[in-house]
Amino acid sequence: MSSPNPAANWPWSEELDALNAAWEHHTLLLENERVRVIMTHIPAGQKTQVHTHRWPSVITFLQWSDFIRRDANDCEMLDTRTLATHPEPQTAVWSLPFAPHSVENVGDTELRTISVELKEERRG
Repeated sequence: MSSPNPAANWPWSEELDALNAAWEHHTLLLENERVRVIMTHIPAGQKTQVHTHRWPSVITFLQWSDFIRRDANDCEMLDTRTLATHPEPQTAVWSLPFAPHSVENVGDTELRTISVELKEERRG
């Protein structure tokens, strides 16, 4: 039995989806009715366009680089340089959906991740 899908009430336009608004930094690897797998690659010194991620996801860091995440108004939400620790390569983390934001790679290497976005929640 499926539970209600919070993404069905997503208030942002499809134009802001990462694969549309920030296509230079996001590559679709697989998509079906249950999941969408996206590789993100942001070279050092680059900043993505403002974009969204509609579904919760498991994000695996393939290559770490410090970054700043900003909201749609360019206000800083996260600067990873201030964190006590950073994920090791091949570390997976859970992420809720992301409202409009941009990511700027302020590190010395390319930031590379693979996100498995979960389109539906199944129970039972």
